[in-house]
Amino acid sequence: MSTVLLTEPVAAPAIDAIELAVFKSATHSIAEEMGAALRRTSFSPNIKERRDYSCAVFDGTGQVIAMGDHMPVHLGSMPMSVKAVIEAMTLRPGDIAMLNDPYAGGTHLPDITMVLGVFPQEDATKPLLYVAARAHHADVGGLYPGSMGLCHEIYQEGLRIPPVLLVDQGEMNRAVLQLILHNVRTPQEREGDLLSQIGACRVGERRLLELAKKRGSERIKQLAAALMDYSERLMRAQFAQCTSGTYTAEDFLDSDGFSDTPLPIRVSITLDSEAQAARVSFHDCHPQVRSSINAVYAITYSAVYYVLRCLLPENAPATAGIMRPVTVETERGTIVDAVLPAPVAGGNVETSQRIVDVLMRALAQVMPDRVPAASSGTMNNLTIGGVDHRSGRPFAYYETIAGGMGARPNADGISGIHTHMTNSLNTPVEALEYAYPLRVHQYSYRPGSGGQGRFHGGDGIIREIEVLTPSTLTLLTERRRFAPYGLQGAQGGKLGVSFHITQEGRKELPAKCSVSANVSDRIRIETPGGGGWG
Repeated sequence: MSTVLLTEPVAAPAIDAIELAVFKSATHSIAEEMGAALRRTSFSPNIKERRDYSCAVFDGTGQVIAMGDHMPVHLGSMPMSVKAVIEAMTLRPGDIAMLNDPYAGGTHLPDITMVLGVFPQEDATKPLLYVAARAHHADVGGLYPGSMGLCHEIYQEGLRIPPVLLVDQGEMNRAVLQLILHNVRTPQEREGDLLSQIGACRVGERRLLELAKKRGSERIKQLAAALMDYSERLMRAQFAQCTSGTYTAEDFLDSDGFSDTPLPIRVSITLDSEAQAARVSFHDCHPQVRSSINAVYAITYSAVYYVLRCLLPENAPATAGIMRPVTVETERGTIVDAVLPAPVAGGNVETSQRIVDVLMRALAQVMPDRVPAASSGTMNNLTIGGVDHRSGRPFAYYETIAGGMGARPNADGISGIHTHMTNSLNTPVEALEYAYPLRVHQYSYRPGSGGQGRFHGGDGIIREIEVLTPSTLTLLTERRRFAPYGLQGAQGGKLGVSFHITQEGRKELPAKCSVSANVSDRIRIETPGGGGWG
């Protein structure tokens, strides 16, 4: 009997729909488990209560293959952070890189991202996959407690971190950690949250290694590629159903906070049903300003990703494949593609919302039966900082406050909900009063603030908080001048408004400002309602 040696490699079995669906669910659940680990072990109420964090899984080239159901403004831009790490260094087993630089893959300084390479046992030279965990830290230094006030340049906003190793082959880089902790107001809380992010990355690493051991590294690569291809097919199929043409829209930011000049954001979306592709062009947008409402390109890209993802079925995989048939064009040096040294704290939270509004307004022309009216259009950022009289330590409270959802073509908008680029929760009253020297006097819906129409916009929120120690109050808000628009002839939502209440009376505050508050002073924020539809 002769022995025949096989010299040709055996072809890998084809990937069927069931295997791909199992892989999609597995990677998505890993991203979700990472988020759960981060939330449960974090120190700050902003992360453990409000869930201001995001986690995702990437292939070996840094392309996203799975996202948790977390913050859209984080998720769409996080691949650029992973890319920045890959370009800046070669990760080894046990390494965890950290960064927050908006001009190197980040969004704004409070959002610190951890990136870890996942190495299979058989090959420790190149990551098979990557995981990343991003969280909004309630203070990263800078001029204002909470690091979210108006500044003229990014160097005033806080500590800017390029891609660096926080964990070096399994060992904490104490020098880097101490450098960060010595430049923030709340070092214990920051250290706790950073360690939680490290733990979340480790959870993702462990689960992905289990998956790789079960299916094999080569099969993981094939499945990741197939999953991205599937997302691309879904997006192209959506474009194929659209009427080809160019659709334009504009909307405005109220001001930069230092002047009363409105800031236009304009977009044209060109859909080509034959090529099954889209070009999204931001043209004639306002030049970047010496104020914190500039957005870097990663934010604009993330907003486009989010809006297009909304066109797909809910169970569609959120991968890099969605953006393959899409071109995003911006003009450098504008408020949608800022360059150094522009400050960007508000671009992540306010300008991102307006970019979504203008994209939705354009798409409403081609698919009017699918696009909702404008939601509140602002994250109503509030930061309060000072020294806690109970402990003698500095504190920094940060929160985004919900508003009204825009009415939908078939239903009213939801009241008091975070929409679009934010997906966070409120800080529960009990948690807020326990953690900070603050007292909540009112937390309720704002009746009548939603726009009227065949379907009504959701109502905004009223949040009134008393400070129990001398504090600095900082607001970064929008939709105080240009109301959330209605669609198909319906009314827009009601404008937002904020007040500083003292013993002398009540004073309306600018949309973007920082003021000193004495003991027993109150800040009252009434958030915008959503626009009506029809």
